[in-house]
Amino acid sequence: MELKTGLSTCSKEYGEELFMQYAKAGIKYMEIALKRDTYDDFPYAETKKWAEKYGVILWSFHLPYSPFEKVDISSPLTADKNVEDFKKLIRDFGAIGVKHFVVHASGEPINDSERPSRMERAKKSLRLLAEYADSVGAVVCVEDLPRTCLGNCSKEINELLSSHPSLRSCFDTNHLLGEKIEDYIAAVGSKIVTTHVSDYDFVNERHWLAGEGKIDWQSLLRSLTKTGYDGPWLYELGFVGRENIIRPRALTCEDFARNAKEIFEGKPVTVIGKPPKDLPFAFPPAKK
Repeated sequence: MELKTGLSTCSKEYGEELFMQYAKAGIKYMEIALKRDTYDDFPYAETKKWAEKYGVILWSFHLPYSPFEKVDISSPLTADKNVEDFKKLIRDFGAIGVKHFVVHASGEPINDSERPSRMERAKKSLRLLAEYADSVGAVVCVEDLPRTCLGNCSKEINELLSSHPSLRSCFDTNHLLGEKIEDYIAAVGSKIVTTHVSDYDFVNERHWLAGEGKIDWQSLLRSLTKTGYDGPWLYELGFVGRENIIRPRALTCEDFARNAKEIFEGKPVTVIGKPPKDLPFAFPPAKK
């Protein structure tokens, strides 16, 4: 089954040129993901015009997730303010056609003793966001997360989703560290309505291009399509690699389009980069 190819704007220069690159490569679906300090000056009207001009669907918007301590919807210190801020973003981006809003249920670290209370606070926040999204015709999509974050397994994702019937999930393919991908997909099932596609080594999140890590992409694709999934195959990684991958050049939109086509057709993927030796556990910061 061939899904629709999408790409996040994360770590990319945002503007009309990016829409042109999407169109040239045949990438139809965009997730808008921005630095937190750029929302106030975001070109809403221009974005709508660019999307219409180049035939790009404004599929999703990634609600703020960094810095963890300031945008955490599970924290008793920040949750109330962040829920209100997120409602405004859902309103403003919904007005230009975005229907799916990806959210992190928490930051990290979260220790075992506080996990139950943080889960309850996250569920309250998600319920409030889902209720607001309903009122403007949008959908909140809870993303699976790695390490000690809330939602790091199918059991926790399903618990988070249970806080409101309208909640759905974004499946990030490189975040599962304690559960098999196929088991996770089967457990969350039709609640998955959008994706963040990237590869990793099963040790930590890496955000590599599919084929640069260890995921069995044909097995993942079969599992996902069994659920009836018909959303986009939406990549979430930048053009320029972080310190955890060695590539001879920057990626292009054409690389993502080819990568998706190879996976959909069951062909070996073109591998562009490779991990460095002695790769640390920690997820390195982006290159400046």
